[in-house]
Amino acid sequence: MPLERILVVEDQPELRAIAELALGEIGGFRVCLCEDGAAALAAFAGFDPDLLLLDVVMPGLDGPATLAALRALPAWRGAPVVFMTGRAGDQEVAGYRALGAAGVIAKPFDPMSLADEARRIWQEAQAC
Repeated sequence: MPLERILVVEDQPELRAIAELALGEIGGFRVCLCEDGAAALAAFAGFDPDLLLLDVVMPGLDGPATLAALRALPAWRGAPVVFMTGRAGDQEVAGYRALGAAGVIAKPFDPMSLADEARRIWQEAQAC
């Protein structure tokens, strides 16, 4: 099964727009953009993503809390999750991995390589 649908949860409108361009236009993926964790919970089942990109620091539900809430949904089927964050030191990355993240993409991310990075993380997750 190829990577086709990516759910992006990002509270900053500029970064959502860049992610949509990088993943949709450049990467050729179907992208669902959500401004926060609550929107991701509402959109999840109808979109059925192959991969999730979650901002870590958001108002309301942060990335880890959003992941926990998504995992509690009946529609959850274990899609790989990637945290996107400006806090990507070794200790932080280890913490995200301990939460079950397949990978971490440091902000600011390169729009020209975001699709390739998402694809690489997804392929690694499929190999496990």
